Amino acid sequence: MMKVFTVHEGEELIASLRRQAAEHGVVNGAVVSLVGGVDEGDISMPAKDGTDVKSEFSQQFELTGTGEIVDGKIHVHAALGRDEGGPLVGHLLRARVNPVARIYVLAVPPVE
Repeated sequence: MMKVFTVHEGEELIASLRRQAAEHGVVNGAVVSLVGGVDEGDISMPAKDGTDVKSEFSQQFELTGTGEIVDGKIHVHAALGRDEGGPLVGHLLRARVNPVARIYVLAVPPVE
């Protein structure tokens, strides 16, 4: 069953998704679509040497993404676009929503 979660201005997106998924009994699911705006947070990308390169941002971005929930753990891949400069892409670790974001999650059976 598809669930639609709304995250409001000022809320932390990943924490809100985790909370709302738990409230609706979604332990495993596909994050089919994530759309909205964010203005502050962290994103990371694996480097060739196996380390993670973390980028902090503190400006307005448009956000789109997909991902999964496995055993209650959130894993989101995102692309962040801004009016000047290039995009940021990678694993969304944390993001403050501004003005709103919607997350479409399809609940699935446990992942084997």
